[in-house]
Amino acid sequence: MTQELIKSDYEIMIFTIRGRKVMVDYDLALLYEVPTKTLKQQVKRNHFRFPEDFMFELSKIEKNELVTNCDRLSFLKHSSVNPLVFTEQGSRFHTTDCSKKTP
Repeated sequence: MTQELIKSDYEIMIFTIRGRKVMVDYDLALLYEVPTKTLKQQVKRNHFRFPEDFMFELSKIEKNELVTNCDRLSFLKHSSVNPLVFTEQGSRFHTTDCSKKTP
């Protein structure tokens, strides 16, 4: 899954939630060209390396607000799992784990 992203594409992937600029797990997985499920598994295996200032799970209300305000994430509307979001530090930190993985 190779997709070229330009600056404006990156900008639409950044949201302000709980007063922090964050990126949704789906978008981060897209950037690293890994399935979202793989990204979440890596986080679960290494949860002690991701404090809340690096990553947190959205509440149901936050997820609903995100879906309402962002049409491209409408597929999350019927998901029973709340997405994870990564701060800038968390997304940079995650680079080490994801870049080592090969499909």
